[in-house]
Amino acid sequence: MSYWQQVENVAGMGGWYRWTLIVLIILVFPLAAMTPTARLRLRASVLLIGVSFLGILFCALFAQQRPLSQAAAGFRYVHFGSQLLLAFAVINVAGVLLFRVLLRPVNFSPPPILRDTILGAAYIVVGLILLGRHGVDLSGLIATSAVVTAIIGFSLQDTLGNVMGGVALQMERSIAVGDWIRIGEIEGLVREIRWRQTSIETRNWDTVVIPNSLLMKSQVIVLGRREGRPKLHRMWVRFNVDFRYSPVDVIDAVGRALQSEAIANVASDPQPDCILEEFKESYGQYAVRYWLTDFAKDLPTSSEVATRIFVALQRAGMNPSIPAQSVFLTMESRTRAHAKEQQEIEHRAGMLREVKLLQPLNDAERQELAGKLNVAPFRSGEVITRQGNQAHFLYIMAKGDAQISVSAEGVSRVVARIGPG
Repeated sequence: MSYWQQVENVAGMGGWYRWTLIVLIILVFPLAAMTPTARLRLRASVLLIGVSFLGILFCALFAQQRPLSQAAAGFRYVHFGSQLLLAFAVINVAGVLLFRVLLRPVNFSPPPILRDTILGAAYIVVGLILLGRHGVDLSGLIATSAVVTAIIGFSLQDTLGNVMGGVALQMERSIAVGDWIRIGEIEGLVREIRWRQTSIETRNWDTVVIPNSLLMKSQVIVLGRREGRPKLHRMWVRFNVDFRYSPVDVIDAVGRALQSEAIANVASDPQPDCILEEFKESYGQYAVRYWLTDFAKDLPTSSEVATRIFVALQRAGMNPSIPAQSVFLTMESRTRAHAKEQQEIEHRAGMLREVKLLQPLNDAERQELAGKLNVAPFRSGEVITRQGNQAHFLYIMAKGDAQISVSAEGVSRVVARIGPG
């Protein structure tokens, strides 16, 4: 028997040994070029192939002298180790080929933990097969390993809990690298999910390492995630304006300022809007709601939105309410109250003079009618009256405008518009 035939015999693969080595070496280089992230694993595979080949050569040289079954224990260990290293190299290269190349066109990318688990299971299966071929009693080994596993399981409960948590997180894809999450008071970007822990990078550029078991037990908020939609997170900017200014005017001025021109890191759809949240002691509390596109720039974006709010209020002649209390003292007298009342009646009589229906009235009649008018404010979009309603009032438009609509067969159309007077 030639030396190379002895090598193939010791390798336990016959004529397949040389082709296995050739295929492995040929595959390693293109795989390294196609998958840069797997180069470390491929380099380790080349090293395993080299060490295994040297071990096989040594065992073949020894086997030419006498049968391997009669060799000392040290040589048998070298033989077993050489075959095991070659098997591990085959598994590594096959794993890179399967998970990094063949599955990529079908857009199926198993989580790293799942890939490692499959490869680990393959290592164990191959190791057990080789042990059986070398005369090891697997039944006794499995029974012993079961006891050892139980002891290790009790002593490493927390570690195993973290590992299983990491497997569950990646299998279920409930949290993925690149997600922004909030857990308790911690909010940040998920940088990596490992076997034992998950690393989160906060906006302060701090890295928080959270055990996977804690993530599984806690409530985790994934910011901005919606199925099939872009990642947007709603933000709030609150401000106060006192009651001297109408909420309609405040909302209109702020809304137009925020929607007229794009703001960096603010989504255009949905558009930012302004709402009246609550009435306080001497001011109204307002809030601007906008959708953030870059979660890392929350405070700078809110600052820009707040600045837009401030200048919009200034342009409209309104100022934000300051935290202060004002006491107004007015010396009331009959003369002053009568003057204010007459001024208001003159203003109303002037409006009545513009109404064609009331033009036949003389000045005295208009003065008397003006003293009985009541102010009835309406917000944009409200209905003043409908055809068929029981009418108790005659409305006179003092400010703004209104449209008259007619509905027929479920379709509404505008037929006229009216303004002051």
